[in-house]
Amino acid sequence: MSAFRIVPAGDSALIVEFAELIDPGVNARAISCAEAVQAAGLAGVRDVVPTFRSVAVYFDPLRTDCAALLRCLEREAGQPLPPASAARTPVRIPVCYGGDLGPDLDGVASYAGMPEADVVRVHAAGTYRVFMLGFVPGFAYLGIVDARIAMPRHATPRVRVSAGSVGIAGVQTGVYPTETPGGWQLIGRTPMKPFDPSRDDPFLMKAGDAVQFYPIDRDEYERMMPGPEGPGLRLRGPERSGARGVSLGEPRGRPASGPAVTVIKPGMLTTIQDVGRWGFQARGVPVAGPMDPVSHRLANALVGNGRDAALLEVTLVGPELVFDDERLVAVAGAEFDLSLDGRPVPSRAPFTVAAGSHLRFGARRLGARAYLAVSGGITVAPTLGSRSTHLVSAMGGVAGRALMAGDRLPLGDPARPQGLALAPQAAVVALPGHRATVRVLPGPQVDYFSSDALDVLQSAPYLVGHHSDRMGFRLDGPRLTHARGADIISDATPLGVLQVPASGQPILLMADRQTTGGYPKIATVITADMPSAGQLAPADTISFVVCTPHDALTALIAQERALMALEDRRS
Repeated sequence: MSAFRIVPAGDSALIVEFAELIDPGVNARAISCAEAVQAAGLAGVRDVVPTFRSVAVYFDPLRTDCAALLRCLEREAGQPLPPASAARTPVRIPVCYGGDLGPDLDGVASYAGMPEADVVRVHAAGTYRVFMLGFVPGFAYLGIVDARIAMPRHATPRVRVSAGSVGIAGVQTGVYPTETPGGWQLIGRTPMKPFDPSRDDPFLMKAGDAVQFYPIDRDEYERMMPGPEGPGLRLRGPERSGARGVSLGEPRGRPASGPAVTVIKPGMLTTIQDVGRWGFQARGVPVAGPMDPVSHRLANALVGNGRDAALLEVTLVGPELVFDDERLVAVAGAEFDLSLDGRPVPSRAPFTVAAGSHLRFGARRLGARAYLAVSGGITVAPTLGSRSTHLVSAMGGVAGRALMAGDRLPLGDPARPQGLALAPQAAVVALPGHRATVRVLPGPQVDYFSSDALDVLQSAPYLVGHHSDRMGFRLDGPRLTHARGADIISDATPLGVLQVPASGQPILLMADRQTTGGYPKIATVITADMPSAGQLAPADTISFVVCTPHDALTALIAQERALMALEDRRS
């Protein structure tokens, strides 16, 4: 039996940790445990994510029997590895090494003290294990690289790494599925797509697979390229190309055939969000979804939508919209001056828009993010089961980007009669203004910090930095001291976790966070307080208070009762 421990990560995740090393046997145990927990089919479990040496289980604390989940984890983590099955057929990946496609091959050759051709031979001779997927959708962490060519990553990452690039970072190698920043040593490029959501199976690799690389020449590379856009998905392609608005819900090039809402002005950052893309974090796919899930649910309830309907998340500066037909509309969350055809309309109450009506957002009064729901919901085509926009991987919503002028967003059939009256509702979660106090639970890696680190975390407010976004809030305040170094073997990154790099300044991970990360995490914001955090903007402040698991569950139950009472009135 292998040693393990189970640690909480807030009130909605548990992490099983095995031996603290990168090792095929340890990794096989994590993958086996994850598969068994997934197969158990426990109610409320949202995601099961194996990493190098751990398993993260995400669950709904209002639906999951936590004691049963803990028993399942203890049972499966303690199981011996099953007998080795027949070896999987390796995934074979062609690579054109060197030149402009592998600009760091000469550097790796110098590091290894061997000709470039020998680096290619050594790299292509290995059979690599997929330890986990993370960073971006479909990015597989492969190992173990021959020590002779195991050159560390660049001290300063490149701003742009092309999709399909093959790199080395110490004992790891991998393929960049999308165009993204990256610090690995680039030795070649493949024409294959590690991730393509248009395929029946979008993912080329999964944890536990074996992978082999084989060299091809430039002519063969060009022949194997899938099209003019090159391999893999491209980040922010529509924004780079200067594309104007498009219609969604029909084949590209045709206007939406049904009723739609048209974007006249997009606002600063307006995206389509539903409840998020759960179930794919094990393949490196972030969840996305609303920054303030309570206001998202409230807005949908006010117009009679289901709680998972897609709507608009409006950040700091709001849009101007025109509607094709009569609809119920509601705006919840941040308070803006709203006008419909020049007349003021309230927040947190449904109002009817007529065909051709213009809805305009004016000055922002309180909070950072508003949620605009339309009866019938926004029905752009889902990607991996969700309509949520994830900006970094250019997935979901409108071509994976923020809205632009001219976009036409298709609407579904309203589930309720039009024109129902309901007075403005009190906010379920009070808007924080320019400061918020949120409760946290220690962990999952509180033992990586000095004994007084939790006291320091609570000692003064932190400023939300100007480089904060939907991925995370970079905070500036009392410095947290590490006791065991600032790096860990890459591990799961739950919503609301406070990861702490070498600077000692925490980063609060938000809706668009990547699925894994390599910094220790001191504490996790409780589920009930994430909506307050989601209403903060750069230059606001946030304070942290340690609470108990009982406090966290009590707060969440109270929040759920308030939302259910409102939904019952709309039934």
